[in-house]
Amino acid sequence: MSVTKIILHSTDQEILHNLNQPGLMKRRGEEQFFNTYMYFIREGMQKHSLSEDEAFDAYSDSILSAIDKIIHGGFEGRSTLKTWLYQIFHHKCVDLIRKKTTNKSSVHQTITLADMLFQISDTAKSVVQNLIDKTDWEQLRAKLNQLGENCRQMLMLSAEGFSDKDISGELGYKTADVVKTSRLRCLEKLRQLYKAP
Repeated sequence: MSVTKIILHSTDQEILHNLNQPGLMKRRGEEQFFNTYMYFIREGMQKHSLSEDEAFDAYSDSILSAIDKIIHGGFEGRSTLKTWLYQIFHHKCVDLIRKKTTNKSSVHQTITLADMLFQISDTAKSVVQNLIDKTDWEQLRAKLNQLGENCRQMLMLSAEGFSDKDISGELGYKTADVVKTSRLRCLEKLRQLYKAP
């Protein structure tokens, strides 16, 4: 069975050529490859609800993995470099989400995720409000800032009485369910920050 190769863009050809050269040319290829598709980081943040650091890590891992595959003949040219790299990046994002989810559910629970989300969604505003009431505002603000901009905005809007639907419109999430799940993750991170010594 023959493999159909596509004609690559000149940028792709240049990157591939440079990556297979020694020394300075290889480094130039690595930098060009990294910079050309760096906008994937924003897409990872929007599409997978990752923090900027998480999306950056997934992107960096994707680039390193792709470079290794290219050098060892793993890129067959059946798609553009962009499409191929995006597939790797998408899988890295999904793996990261699964890892985060697995870590959170490592203690086996008899309650379903839907039940847990339902219970937490009703109390989420009061949890944040209680933290505001019971703790020093400066300490809470510092911990919210540690969570990253997306979590901080989401929890603050929730504390101000915005519904999940309102927050999804305000912050550009696809659905209220995505907001609910993301907010649950953010609340858990906030709780962990308060538990940390």
